[in-house]
Amino acid sequence: MRRRKNVLLLFSKVPQPGLVKTRLTTLKDGIYEPEVASALYHNMLFDVCEICMGAFDRLEAREPERDAEGEPIEDVYELRISTTPAGNLDAMRALFTASGEWPRPIAFDFDEGATFDDHYNQAFQKAWDDGADAILSMGADMPALTCADVMRGFDALHRVDALPRKEGAPAGGIVLAPDQEMGVSIVGWTRATAFDHSGVYYCQDGLTVLPAYIQKARRLGLPALYLPAVPDIDTMADLWHNVTLVEALNYTAPFDDNVPPWRTYDAFKQMGIGQIRVMPNDLRDPREQIDTPAD
Repeated sequence: MRRRKNVLLLFSKVPQPGLVKTRLTTLKDGIYEPEVASALYHNMLFDVCEICMGAFDRLEAREPERDAEGEPIEDVYELRISTTPAGNLDAMRALFTASGEWPRPIAFDFDEGATFDDHYNQAFQKAWDDGADAILSMGADMPALTCADVMRGFDALHRVDALPRKEGAPAGGIVLAPDQEMGVSIVGWTRATAFDHSGVYYCQDGLTVLPAYIQKARRLGLPALYLPAVPDIDTMADLWHNVTLVEALNYTAPFDDNVPPWRTYDAFKQMGIGQIRVMPNDLRDPREQIDTPAD
């Protein structure tokens, strides 16, 4: 049986006040103290890890996929957390050790570089060097992530190498999910794909991350698979949006076999966030012909 190593590469800082989610804080244009924002990030990180592990359980419970010769493929899944700077690696390990036992082992590493592209490229290369066959990467600030999102991502990675392509085009392809702000929340590719993150971050020549990935894939002639959007939390508007999603996900989890972001839900309550209400919106199309009773 052929073994295929699938890595979920999770990029995360250590949740230190003043260094994470600062746009939610009074240090910038938010309303929360830095300690509150870092505690929220801590809870989101743990929720995302638990959701990913839940997806791994579901993926491994499936019947094995078979290769072109009909032989079964043994898919194994690894959660790998990459942090920065290198000096924070022990702190990240300690954070998880102090939280108790996790249902699956977690690999820890660090990433370095002069640019964000360099950090991503180094983290990917370390995972390839450790035997990864497919990498799906994301950030830790996505409490609305679901097990289904993770499963769809790896399913897409397992399909992408076999997609039709023009004669002479390179092997492989990319998969990606947008966020809510013209960026990406999930991106990955397989070992066969000659691709990297160089030239993608941040808004070079005004181009945001999602079109930057797509245009780079187009130039190389690589196929790409589009995954459903997964929002993250950077700004106060993102926060309010995710409050509504997290509430819904915690209620629906028992009905759709999802792992809920329960830590983040509790954190929102402790932050004093209840129901999100908005002002009435009159900027809509005229409704007279719809709402006026017929004669």
